[in-house]
Amino acid sequence: MRNIYTGIDLGSDNIKIVVAELIKEKFQVLASTSVKSVGIRKGLVVDHEMALSSLNLAVEEIEKILGTKIDKAIVTVPSNNRNIKVVSGTLFTDGAVNGKDIVSVLQASCEGQIEDSEELVSIIPIMFNVGEEKFTKNPIGMTVENLGVKALLATAPKKQIYDYLKVFSDANIEVVDITFNCIGDYFMCKDKTKDEEIGAIINIGHDKTDVSIFNKGILIKNNILNLGSRYVDKDITYVYQTDSNTSRELKEKFALASRRYADINEVLEFENEEAEKKSINQYEITELVEARIIEILKLAKKEINDLTNRKISYIIVTGGITELVGFSYVAENILGINTTTLNITTMGIRSNKYSSAMGIIKYFHDKMKLREKRISLLNETKIKEIEQGKQSMLDLKEDTFVSKIFGYFTYNQGGN
Repeated sequence: MRNIYTGIDLGSDNIKIVVAELIKEKFQVLASTSVKSVGIRKGLVVDHEMALSSLNLAVEEIEKILGTKIDKAIVTVPSNNRNIKVVSGTLFTDGAVNGKDIVSVLQASCEGQIEDSEELVSIIPIMFNVGEEKFTKNPIGMTVENLGVKALLATAPKKQIYDYLKVFSDANIEVVDITFNCIGDYFMCKDKTKDEEIGAIINIGHDKTDVSIFNKGILIKNNILNLGSRYVDKDITYVYQTDSNTSRELKEKFALASRRYADINEVLEFENEEAEKKSINQYEITELVEARIIEILKLAKKEINDLTNRKISYIIVTGGITELVGFSYVAENILGINTTTLNITTMGIRSNKYSSAMGIIKYFHDKMKLREKRISLLNETKIKEIEQGKQSMLDLKEDTFVSKIFGYFTYNQGGN
């Protein structure tokens, strides 16, 4: 069976969809798209119909790229008002531990731990006890009488989760799993070193910034700052009297994150909302953008210090605004030398805005691997439709190439 997954990050500014296949233990992106979203604010659904319309547009876009229908996905849900706690459970086993035992002992750890007003988001094993004070992260195949587990239980208010799930249900998308954006961000950048350290991940979104603390790959603390890249747009609008779309375009295509890299002689002319001709100096607009980025990063740094007093080995910053030239320089100056800006180099999603959508795919695959399950969110019929579409594109390119060569020889031989 081929392992093909779809991850959807329903954000306040954009809906990001990634379809990827695991080939030789590496994920290859088959398709990706980012579509402007409406009806979502600070991670919550505030207008169901508008959010549904945005999701439908994004799904239509990815289906055009793939050449087949998408009807199953792993999705992100907001971490607003989330509840995180460590739970434990025990299971009597008969023989070697298998995937079903993993599921059963995790279910046992959740019993009586979830409030009526809460919905389960994730149950992530921290360590398994295989007897006599022996612990392991993967007990599959071990013969034990009693299998114990210590796990992280993450829940969130039912209403905000159900509001999200209803959007997907009305879009005819079956949600096969959910988790928080921050967990997706971690899996996007995880490695063996980070799995043994304490670190922080900062995701600067459109209208909020998520600050999360991870201990050996396990989310232990998380909080949300009500400040994001939208405020950079608002600053530009206020100073230069531009509309919101122009402000965003100036931020993304002209401004930089640090004055160190700005050209004082670079000037852009445009018309403001009153049709007045204006000019913007790159150094000056970058100064404006940099000031807001510094404010966000300083608040995030304070939040990290409030969340934990333990030594932080790494800080990773992600989010669309981190793509601005010079961002890494500013981040390191504010947060310290152990800070890095996420740099996604995977072909098809070379932008940090895809970190959550791709990360939840990796999270889900690891989750299924421990449970000894092989799953593909696209069936064989849909896979064949993708392959046929790719072959058609190859045939079209070949025909175009042949026609050009044929035309070249006909022309040079005096043909019509």
